[in-house]
Amino acid sequence: MVIPAFNEEEGIAAVVAKVRERHPWREVIVVDDGSADATAERAAAAGALVVRHPYNKGNGAAVKTGIRAAQGDVVLLMDADGQHDPDEAAALFGPIGVHDMVIGARASRDQSWVRALGNAVFRAVASWLTGRPIPDLTSGYRAARRERLLEILHLLPNGFSYPTTSCLAFLKAGHNVAFAPIRAHRRVGRSKIRVLRDGVRFLLIIFKIVTLYSPLKVFFPIAASSLVLGLAYGAWNVFTPGEGHGRIPMGAAMLIQLAVVVFLFGLISEQIASGQERK
Repeated sequence: MVIPAFNEEEGIAAVVAKVRERHPWREVIVVDDGSADATAERAAAAGALVVRHPYNKGNGAAVKTGIRAAQGDVVLLMDADGQHDPDEAAALFGPIGVHDMVIGARASRDQSWVRALGNAVFRAVASWLTGRPIPDLTSGYRAARRERLLEILHLLPNGFSYPTTSCLAFLKAGHNVAFAPIRAHRRVGRSKIRVLRDGVRFLLIIFKIVTLYSPLKVFFPIAASSLVLGLAYGAWNVFTPGEGHGRIPMGAAMLIQLAVVVFLFGLISEQIASGQERK
């Protein structure tokens, strides 16, 4: 089990103690991401193996450090703030084997309305781009085969977006991903996620991962929209009486050219992505 932690001295000891009580035969790795408080000391006193960063690198960087340090074939990731119940861990790591990753899906009622709304938008965009219903894109409570995680480790950002990135990367790479319902509790301490700043990052990561694996999913709608707008603008100018009647305006021609260029970029990117998958 890997638990990334940054300034979580208020709740880390209780989380580690409960994990060890429920699953005493498993390794518990706490990655202290340069905390300025007693997070590392309290985690070690509770029985965790502590790996420390000399300075704060980010939640994703801590997760990557923990994955590298883990010895088991299956890695269970959970937050250090007390939101996740160790009793539900079996529902996540139990199906590993048939599935490569199992994600704990939270109910909307367990989140604030702002986060629930933001996650709903992210889920809708990600589900459309991947072609797979995604009930929870940002949950940090998940289990996965370590060898599969190592394959995508270079894609994971150092910030708070590793759940989004890992989920999309697994889905687009064709790995088996399942979702298990969990209950999220109120966190201990103050959240370090900023809705607006990190929300924009999440959205950009969605497009980044999908563009990496299926570029036409992004390029084709842009090209099609530009083509339709260009043709509609040109037809309106040709058939509507008035100044410029009977001529295709420069704006319409540019929109049509843009559609062709974007589509060709998407086609080339799709071929490159297909070649990378064959390797």
